[in-house]
Amino acid sequence: MDLTAVVLAYGEQPYLYDVVDRILASTGVSVHVVVVDNGCTTPSMDPLRDRPGVTLLEPGTNTGFTGGCNLGATATDSEFLAFVNSDALVEPDALAELTKVAARPDVGIASASLRLAETPELLNSAGNPVHVLGLSWAGHLGEPAADHDTEFPIASASGAAIVVRREVWNALGGFTERFFAYLEDADLSLRCWQQGWDVVYVPSAVVLHHYEFGRNKAKFYLLERNRLILVLTLYQARTLVLLAPALLAFEVASCLVAASRGWLPAKIRGYRWLVRERTWLTAHRRAVQQARRRDDGELAGLLTGRFDQSVLPLPRGGGLLNAAMNGYWNVVRRLL
Repeated sequence: MDLTAVVLAYGEQPYLYDVVDRILASTGVSVHVVVVDNGCTTPSMDPLRDRPGVTLLEPGTNTGFTGGCNLGATATDSEFLAFVNSDALVEPDALAELTKVAARPDVGIASASLRLAETPELLNSAGNPVHVLGLSWAGHLGEPAADHDTEFPIASASGAAIVVRREVWNALGGFTERFFAYLEDADLSLRCWQQGWDVVYVPSAVVLHHYEFGRNKAKFYLLERNRLILVLTLYQARTLVLLAPALLAFEVASCLVAASRGWLPAKIRGYRWLVRERTWLTAHRRAVQQARRRDDGELAGLLTGRFDQSVLPLPRGGGLLNAAMNGYWNVVRRLL
C-alpha cells in the first residue's frame, strides 16, 4: 500500500531524525516521508534535503499545524496519508496496521495506540473524548495499554499519529486551516463522522509519544478560540439553541478563570478574532452543514457531558457541576 507520511518541524526538534528513520523503516507499506519546515531551529534540515524517500518542503513561514499538514498532503498523490508528530516514534508495523483499518470503506480515520515514550506500557491516548462544550483531551491518559487492546470507535483521533484515505481527506478538505493549531483533530474527526465515515482506535498500531502538556497564553488563545469555532460551525441550529444556556454559562466561567489566572487578554483576543472573521465563520459553517450526511441526533452519543478530572481538574464543587452538565446533556440528547 502506497503511503505518504507528513511530519512538521518547528522550533527545536530533538527527535526529528529518529522519527523520519522510524517511518522509513516501516514494514507492510511503501512509504514516502514529507517533512514540512515550519521554522525548525534545530537540527539542521540539510541531511534531509537529498535523502532517498524524503521530500523537504520549506514554505518560509510558520504555516501552523493545519497549514503544514495540508501543504504536506499535496506533495504526493499516494492513496493513503499519514500524519505523524515530530516527537512520535512509530513501531515497525504501526503504519501498516493503521492503513489496513483506514482502507475499509466505512472508516475515515484510523488513530494509533499512542503510548508514553518513557513508559510504553501506559497510554498517552486511545482516542480523544470530545466534550459537548467543545473541549477535548487525551483519552485514557496514563492507563495500562493492555486494558484497551480491542478496536473501537472514538469521537476524535489524536492528530499525533493517524492514517486517512486520500479520498476521505479530499472530501473533508483536509484540516481547517484557520485553526492553525489545537483541536484541529477533533474538528476533522467530527466532520468525518458527519460525512458518514467512522473514526477508529487501532490498538495494534503502537506509537511512542514524547508527550508534554504545555501551558502558555498563546495556547489558551488558540484552544479557546478554536473551541468556539468548533461549536459554532459543527452543531446544527437546534443543537445550538438547546445548548445555549450551558454554553453561555461556561463562557462566563471561563472568563472568570482566565481573569484569575492571567490569560483573560488571550480570551478576549479570541472573541475579537471571531468577530473580525465572522464572514469566514458563516461561510465555513454553511459548508460544513451542507456536507453532512448524519445529523446531531445520530452523533450525540459520541460526545460526553463529563470532564475527565484526572486531565482537566475542576475547582471546588466541580464534581457537582460535572454531574449537572452531564444531566443537562442527557436531556438535550433526548430532544435532538
